[in-house]
Amino acid sequence: MSNQLYINEIQTLFDAVQKSKIFEDQKMMTDAVPLFSIAEINAKYEQEKDSDGFDLRNFVMSHFDFLGARVSVRKEDHLPIGQHIEKLWDELTRTAYEEKGTLLKLPKPYIVPGGRFNEFFYWDSYFIMLGLQVSGRVEMMENIVENCSYLIQNVGFVPNASRTHFLSRSQPPYFSLMLELLAETTNDETIYTHYHDTLEKEYAFWMDGKEKVESGSGLQRVVKTVDGDILNRYYDAANEPRPESYLIDIEDHENASGEEFYRNIRSACESGWDFSSRWFADGEHIQTIETLNLSEVDLNSLLWHLETTLAKSSALQNLREKENYFTERAASRRQMINKYFWDEKTKIYKDYHIIKNTNTPSEHIAALYPLFLGIADKEQAEAMAKAISEKFLYQGGLVTTTKKSGQQWDLPNAWAPYQWLGFKAMKNYGFDELAENIKNNWCFNVERVYKNTGKLMEKYNALDTETIAGGGEYPNQDGFGWTNGVYLKLQQN
Repeated sequence: MSNQLYINEIQTLFDAVQKSKIFEDQKMMTDAVPLFSIAEINAKYEQEKDSDGFDLRNFVMSHFDFLGARVSVRKEDHLPIGQHIEKLWDELTRTAYEEKGTLLKLPKPYIVPGGRFNEFFYWDSYFIMLGLQVSGRVEMMENIVENCSYLIQNVGFVPNASRTHFLSRSQPPYFSLMLELLAETTNDETIYTHYHDTLEKEYAFWMDGKEKVESGSGLQRVVKTVDGDILNRYYDAANEPRPESYLIDIEDHENASGEEFYRNIRSACESGWDFSSRWFADGEHIQTIETLNLSEVDLNSLLWHLETTLAKSSALQNLREKENYFTERAASRRQMINKYFWDEKTKIYKDYHIIKNTNTPSEHIAALYPLFLGIADKEQAEAMAKAISEKFLYQGGLVTTTKKSGQQWDLPNAWAPYQWLGFKAMKNYGFDELAENIKNNWCFNVERVYKNTGKLMEKYNALDTETIAGGGEYPNQDGFGWTNGVYLKLQQN
């Protein structure tokens, strides 16, 4: 992947732009497309920056193109919500057949979340696919799978999103679930064998370092417990401020403890949960973030699904040795999920602290994964259903944690992915009434906000069903890919 703008190539200018806050949104500069060669822009900047009357904003505007985010259907088209979403699929479609600035080239069209985005996001795309399935847009589902495969084959993994500054991290590994959804939609199991090599490559990315990792520590995305068991964690290869939230990270870093503050921040972004009290040692302040010390229940459950899928695709090709290997890996991981993530005291799945050799205190909705994927036993499912109805379900949907911290992945916000995971998890174990309540509470909230604003949002306030949700590093975005997808899928069930 060549000719692209790696932010570090314009680091001096970039640093000046982000620190001077000439744009309200720090993402603006990361998405800018250079109009001249980087060498030329840098030379001109060095030459002019100290001269009288130099205007940084004017300089940037005349040397970069800002391909602004485009957003959807006008308010006056106030259509019924289902029709609105159908129109939105086209509004949210983008292509990137050539490299532009930090935007990665992709072979097929794709769907962006909405609002301020022109790039596709990895785990969002699975939940978008749920809606595309309902809409009968199979070709776009295939496009998403093909783009993910292209990235795994060319980069080694699917980046957080399709931009150069995300080439140090991935997102929750949903590729195997995407294949399962596509195989179910098309009734074609050859999809598994067609992408077998891609599945193996993604697995190798997540398991890289397992031969060298030492007990009681982590190396890249693998951890080894004091008992010698191998689990996984979220990780980012870089330990520097995120370009898209540059100033925020620098300011947060001032009072932070530990040398790997930036890496802890970035590793939390790999989880998709940016940010939540789930990652904070004190449960309150981002400065105490310790993502690297944790192994997460959601990630390990998804990797169990990847191992199971690899066993399946191996079996379809009569690759007996591989089938046995991945079957054993999946069986072993299933045991470890229940050994390390099930908290017998509180009867809920929690993350595991590698150093302290215990569960973390945070109660969060990622505890749904072992039920969503059918890993939990009947007793665990019963206890989880109780916790879900007593601690997580509010009149506007399922909240992500039981803690209010001001972070967007905490109470009171309800995010689309977990409404689907919650609905499906409860259905899997026969808690049909609870599943219906999850579906109805959230869908009603989505419909209410749509009626008031004409928009579908990135997240919703589950407690106060009078207002629109808030919190986070940027304003609530409308569009919104995964909300559209999950809403359509829930309405169909």
